[in-house]
Amino acid sequence: MSELLQNMLISEMQGHFDGARIEKKQMIQSLWSGYGEIRRYHIGDKPYVVKMVNPAQQQNHPRGWNTSLSHQRKLDSYQNELLFYRHFATHTNQYCRVPQHIASGQLNEMSWLVMEDLDSLGFTYRCVDAPFPLIQKGLSWLANFHAQFLTLDTSSLWPIGTYWHLATRPDEYQKMADGPLKKQAVAIDAYINQCQFQTLLHGDAKLANFCFSADFSNLAAVDFQYVGRGVGIKDVVYFLGSCLDDDGLNIYADTLVDLYFQYLRQAIEGTNHNIDIDLLEQQWRQCYCFAWADFERFLIGWASTHVKMTEYSQQQTDQALAIIAKLTKEQS
Repeated sequence: MSELLQNMLISEMQGHFDGARIEKKQMIQSLWSGYGEIRRYHIGDKPYVVKMVNPAQQQNHPRGWNTSLSHQRKLDSYQNELLFYRHFATHTNQYCRVPQHIASGQLNEMSWLVMEDLDSLGFTYRCVDAPFPLIQKGLSWLANFHAQFLTLDTSSLWPIGTYWHLATRPDEYQKMADGPLKKQAVAIDAYINQCQFQTLLHGDAKLANFCFSADFSNLAAVDFQYVGRGVGIKDVVYFLGSCLDDDGLNIYADTLVDLYFQYLRQAIEGTNHNIDIDLLEQQWRQCYCFAWADFERFLIGWASTHVKMTEYSQQQTDQALAIIAKLTKEQS
């Protein structure tokens, strides 16, 4: 981002902070495809994180998906995230911590969002290969987040969460070779989305989007561009796929899914939700293989050699396809 634009942004933000001294500090990361940046600022004597989205910048998708549809999807996702932080972040609690919204605004084509600085709050540890206790922490966060939003009206956010859901990925769908998964993609999508129990999904719940405290006792999540409604097991599947390789999934997935539902039950019982927990668990467990198949469908069209294309994922996809075939036969 140019020095001129940085100075214009600082002037704009000062209007929201009573003219406080604002200093730009270190870059944290550039946004996907060059749509902006996340940078640490000091406002007064406190550090904050500022996310700046500038669609006028050059876009350069690392896998070549530079279409008008993908461009608009990204722009919509940043607005979706802004709505989440403005109106829904306050509904989280200490068991599903997220950075809170401080201020936000628009400067010409650029939108900006000031959030709490998680590092300054003690969430300083990031990991690439999570040990088992940290995977458990991630599942606990997801369970509590899902419990918080089971009955809350979130209709101003995306009606379907996750970045890979079928309605937003026609280009990737068209690129798929003909076969059972492509043929049944609509049926798999419908099976998941017609589930009775829907909550708010993080939508991009990979390990890299979790920030842990130095003593591993707590964690917080970031990056809510693709937050929206759905079955909680979709977040769980995506999270496990980001933590475990094929061997790990075959060994630990069943145990970890059981653990998620233990956490979810505890979290729901701690709320005032009048929900049939047993029926919810039954339905979300039935969606487990469908959630894997749904993500497999996206990967085949988007990056067919991706590391997440595992034997475990294929097995789950085959199971979903077998169920669809059985249901189709019963209905005919």
